[in-house]
Amino acid sequence: MPSLFDPLRAGDLNLSNRIVMAALTRARAGRSHVPNELMAKYYAQRASAGLIITEATMIAADGCAFTGEGGLFDETCVTGWRGVTDAVHARGGRIIVQLWHPGRAAHSLLNEGVQPVSSTDRAIRNDTIHTPQGSKPYETPRRLSLSEIPRIVGQFGAAAERAKRAGFDGAQLHGAHGYLLDQFLRDGVNDRSDAYGGSIAHRARLLLEAVDAVSAVFGSGRVSVRISPLVAYNDVTDSNPPELVRYVAGELGRRDLSFLELRHADHRAPAERELAQIARQHFRGPLFVNGAFDLDSAQAALAAGSVDAVVFGRPFIGNPDLVERFAARAPLNDLDPKTLYSPGPVGYTDYPLSAPNARRERPAVA
Repeated sequence: MPSLFDPLRAGDLNLSNRIVMAALTRARAGRSHVPNELMAKYYAQRASAGLIITEATMIAADGCAFTGEGGLFDETCVTGWRGVTDAVHARGGRIIVQLWHPGRAAHSLLNEGVQPVSSTDRAIRNDTIHTPQGSKPYETPRRLSLSEIPRIVGQFGAAAERAKRAGFDGAQLHGAHGYLLDQFLRDGVNDRSDAYGGSIAHRARLLLEAVDAVSAVFGSGRVSVRISPLVAYNDVTDSNPPELVRYVAGELGRRDLSFLELRHADHRAPAERELAQIARQHFRGPLFVNGAFDLDSAQAALAAGSVDAVVFGRPFIGNPDLVERFAARAPLNDLDPKTLYSPGPVGYTDYPLSAPNARRERPAVA
């Protein structure tokens, strides 16, 4: 019976265990979007994870949706991230970057007046975004023309090249949570009638082209994708999530990716379980799942053979030694929601270990 603490080969990545750290926006890079020493310390603290996936990272300088997320749009960002990857590797960890464009979830006040872009010209409804001028409604995006889409694909490829120079072990494309790739993928937003809209094959085209661009840099065995077909965040829905997963999982499987991450709202929901079964059937490679798991439910999913690794988000925020705590069945620290996005080390790098010598150093893995 597989265990969370067993190693896993995911494409060309060797994971020392199956406890994966999710992409978690923490907004500590400041307005420059250049990773810093504080971020290097934060990620290194969590290096005992089988794999770390970074926070959503900007592929374009005008693609900001939060004040302080990391970027990979110029060489200064490369240098900043190199400090992070070096710190994680020195602790024997593995780290990949999550490449991201927010699309219509951005705002011109965060991007020097640049209007957000999307698959559509419809704004996110009934929600607001935090800007330097306070909370604002989401803006009406500009519908991308066919001639502009190759530039978006090129930005993913160029960011992957910078990520490789920064020392990352691979990359994940953020195709979830209502950001740009998801705005094309799901028909609740994508109202196009051209080669990037309509059928599932057309709606998935941008995602797959971006995957191919990133794979050309890292090799497909170091590339993964995150999707969230039932998560309605950022006002995104789809009329047929099972068929969407079936098509996307099959296409990604044929590309021999490192893994597919399925982001749930709650893994216990019957509809979420159905999607996981479909992904398991059609994706040729390791399936990672994320969605309100604890130690026991994660181990049960592995034992049932329905997943290959479990991705944890909030537990990793308050517990830099989550792997060691799980191994010892030690109590977990509670996170402080007031400090999730505040600047500085409080609520970021100051969560205590379970014991002074709890962390076990590990050799680097290939």
